[in-house]
Amino acid sequence: MSRGNRDASSSILKSSMRDNYTEHGVAEYYKKVGATYRNPHFPGAKACLYIWLNRWWRMRQPHIYAKKFMVFDMACGAGEATVAVLEWWRDGRGAYNARHGKGRADDDSDSEDTSRRSRSRLPPPISSDLPVPCILASDPYTTQAFHTRTTLYAHPLSFKDIAEGKLPEIASKPVGAPKGHSPDSSYTSSETSLRGSKSSIPHPDTNVIEMVVCSFALHLIEKPSELFALLWELSLKARWLVVLAPHKRPEIKDGWGWCKWDVDTWSECRMTDPVGELLEERVHCRVYRSLNV
Repeated sequence: MSRGNRDASSSILKSSMRDNYTEHGVAEYYKKVGATYRNPHFPGAKACLYIWLNRWWRMRQPHIYAKKFMVFDMACGAGEATVAVLEWWRDGRGAYNARHGKGRADDDSDSEDTSRRSRSRLPPPISSDLPVPCILASDPYTTQAFHTRTTLYAHPLSFKDIAEGKLPEIASKPVGAPKGHSPDSSYTSSETSLRGSKSSIPHPDTNVIEMVVCSFALHLIEKPSELFALLWELSLKARWLVVLAPHKRPEIKDGWGWCKWDVDTWSECRMTDPVGELLEERVHCRVYRSLNV
């Protein structure tokens, strides 16, 4: 199954991702399309992430204000997950400003023509006390596409690199920038601070990553031993793992550092249980809670 086609077609590439993988191999295919990669499943991925983030916010809000909010966009592609997270935050800030500017939220979410399904996607009001999410991003093939879409910087780390303990630095800094490098002042405005202000930049070595989002890529790891190594390492550094895919693969097993999480009941469930999963516009979303942080 696909990680997602790119928008622009090429004479050397086929419309079927399965055919592309067979003819070119996964690594060679993404080398060819790395700079122009786009995932056409973005609307479904965004819907899933909005619903997940709304639920996560409701249950975790008291803990989030007290610390930095780090999101690791692993195998980031063209930044679909990063864009969704930051748009969720911006929409939440907009809802907060509207509510406090007019004495009420500027929406009609309780009207009859607004479905329950639509309301579940509306971000909650987010006050200015919550810093801009601090993004970490990596992809061995699509760093240019990520930068083009988000103006942020992804590091070219592979799954193997991450399994061996490497993590990207904050996405606001160019790869290889000195540790003391600080973002340009223009990054700090409410409209352009996708990268986070200087005061909201944590160091990944001293902070638990709140969530890792892997969109349309985790199933490309074919060997269970390699998947275990990656997930175990992540379980030591991150609290949540959010897997987006066009299907229910890969299989994540007990003993790999994670428990499956029922988003609806906000409780642990069996790895094989389909409960608490999200499905939006043919995109599956499964959430896991680390057992090691």
